[in-house]
Amino acid sequence: MVAPQRRRDGVFDVTYGRRPLARWARHSASRHPYSRPFPRLGYDEYASADPPTRPSWMTQAAATVGNLLLGSLLLGSTATAAGLMGLAISFRNLPDVHQLRDYVPVATTHIVDIRGEPIASLHGEANREVISLEEVSPEMKKALLAIEDSHFYTHPGINPVSLGRALLGSVEGGLGSAGGGSTLTMQLVKNLFLRPERTLSRKVAEIVLAVRLEQVFTKDEILEMYLNQVYWGHNLYGIQAAARSYFNKDAAELNLAEAAMLAGILPAPETLSPFRNLEGAKRRQRLVLDRLVELKWIAPEEAQAAREQELTLGRITSFQSNAPAVTDVIEAELRRRYGEQAILQGGLRVQATIDLRLQRLAERIVNEDGPRIAAARRADQMALAAVDPRTGYVKALVGGINAQRGQFNRATQAFRQTGSTFKPYVYYAALATGRYGPNSILEDTPVTYPGSPPYSPKNYDNTFYGPLTFARALELSRNVPTVKLADEVGIRNVIAAAQATGISAEMFPNLATALGSASISPLEMAASYAVFANGGYRVEPTFLAQVVDRNGQILFEARPKPERVLDPWAVAALNQILKGVVTQGTGTAARLDDGRPVAGKTGTTSDFRDAWFIGYVPQLSTAIWIGNDNNSPMLPGTAGGAFVAPTWKRFMTEALQGIPPQDFPSPQQFSPPRP
Repeated sequence: MVAPQRRRDGVFDVTYGRRPLARWARHSASRHPYSRPFPRLGYDEYASADPPTRPSWMTQAAATVGNLLLGSLLLGSTATAAGLMGLAISFRNLPDVHQLRDYVPVATTHIVDIRGEPIASLHGEANREVISLEEVSPEMKKALLAIEDSHFYTHPGINPVSLGRALLGSVEGGLGSAGGGSTLTMQLVKNLFLRPERTLSRKVAEIVLAVRLEQVFTKDEILEMYLNQVYWGHNLYGIQAAARSYFNKDAAELNLAEAAMLAGILPAPETLSPFRNLEGAKRRQRLVLDRLVELKWIAPEEAQAAREQELTLGRITSFQSNAPAVTDVIEAELRRRYGEQAILQGGLRVQATIDLRLQRLAERIVNEDGPRIAAARRADQMALAAVDPRTGYVKALVGGINAQRGQFNRATQAFRQTGSTFKPYVYYAALATGRYGPNSILEDTPVTYPGSPPYSPKNYDNTFYGPLTFARALELSRNVPTVKLADEVGIRNVIAAAQATGISAEMFPNLATALGSASISPLEMAASYAVFANGGYRVEPTFLAQVVDRNGQILFEARPKPERVLDPWAVAALNQILKGVVTQGTGTAARLDDGRPVAGKTGTTSDFRDAWFIGYVPQLSTAIWIGNDNNSPMLPGTAGGAFVAPTWKRFMTEALQGIPPQDFPSPQQFSPPRP
């Protein structure tokens, strides 16, 4: 299989045109993979290159059954002969092999990242990659035919001599005890049409179907079907999946030593797997090489070189993922769109928006900083989500420390109180009225709102600063001025501003909401802040860039459609204030060493159950949360600015390497809204 071409542009690509994924799929699949002509392989055991003239399938079947009848009669088994005669009459009830013209094998769905690097393969029991015969190395074809069916290109689907020898040898030990006898064609029809039972009637049905199959399909078509169907252990079906797992290469690249080993382990792939029994696999490899020499298909010197070649094994690829922390989320989205059968059997080609470089970076930093913070502050978990503001592409997602597949994903499934990270929506709503600006004065003084019970907001340090500028109140994350501001502009307007950026969590229209009482996931917060980073334009967040079916048909292609949802002047003014949070406010620990403009907000709930830092540059918005799954408090003083912002800085410093600094638009570029 030709791998998808790697993208050559920057990490945060904003080119929305067609990607290489569709071309990759079209190269490797056709609507009816077994209905196209193939050239002869050119290494038949017999000298003649011309295939023998085939009699009709009825003639061949009758001759074969007749031979079996004669053998049975010679053995004195009249009951067996009678049974065979009865079965011969019922040939018309066997499956129609013509249906294989439209047969589409179960195939694995492959997920790659935005650059084409593999993320995961999704499949049911069968991990299969369907390829054409031309995509299998000549060495693999020769090795398989040598050990399994060296007369393949000359027999009519059955080999009477080998079959008779096997049946005669089974008389005393029972059917199948002598082994052998089955051609590749017979093995194929057994796998496709028949139950794996050892009875004489099934063997005769296998013979008849094999003869029929040879009348309908060419030898090359049958060999291609066999190579895509056969089981190679470890849930690997077909030569391509086997080659990628055992030797980390495509089937077209298999050399003689590798091909001989793969052909050798076929009779018992689970037992002879080189992952489990390397010595047993080597013994079988030597057997195949000896057979190739015996047939004069290779020279003795070639066999010796293959025996001595050191093999580099791959790894078991079934049910594996290069990014377990995010694979479940991508699979869930695919299942929602296309259903489970299409994912596990349909052979989809999926290009995710994830950038594996950033994903691995995020996982490493969460796995390093998370345990350190846990030991120091009694915070047992951490989650991270990063979104490209311009495209809505989710670039990295980590749902917990040492996150694995099937685990609770805190980045998408944990809804935690946001604390002061909610305050920017209050200040934006005020700026959007046209009655406030960065230099407006707010009062940080005691206040009580009537109710049952009355509500008296407090600041984090239980002090009051008196008059503060609008900008300074947010930079210092003062609670009381924020609540007063929310009361003046209307809490429903604040909620509307948050909803405009994509917040879908339930938010109650009371003043406590202004201080982050609503519970929201880290991914939703990162995507919401991405609207600030994008100048007030919202792009629907997505994990999928493109989905292509096995025939190369594009099923889905993300085409970001930015929608203006915030006032340009108000969001530009807010960005300048949130830059001040990092340069001279509660988020100074997030300041990047290269001096690039960064905006963000710290967040800590009053009882220290949640701590956040959400920050952004124009190219990337990242939210990080820490806390406990049981919602117990962390140690007092565990604030987002002190304990989460440094981790955010670590991630962004490496994530933005090679990305030029970019500032946010100035408010002077826009006209303020009219009051």
